[in-house]
Amino acid sequence: MNTKHIGVVKFFNVGRLYGFITDDTTGKDYFCHNTGLSCHIKKGDRVTFELSDGLKGIEAVNITLINNNDLLKIQCNGNDNYKQ
Repeated sequence: MNTKHIGVVKFFNVGRLYGFITDDTTGKDYFCHNTGLSCHIKKGDRVTFELSDGLKGIEAVNITLINNNDLLKIQCNGNDNYKQ
């Protein structure tokens, strides 16, 4: 499950340290926890992430905030699933 996914932060509760990310390709929501973050995220942020088996099912991990340079790299690498 080490495939990189692109999505948007649907919700993130800073106090409880968890939230959900919606996958651009599938539209599915994935649970995420503070331990899976490599940066601070907030609702509406564009992120890349991987999926992993968690205690209660599949969850988003290795979550990284996307900046404009990352978007250009993704588009140039032929990722047809990217939606802006």
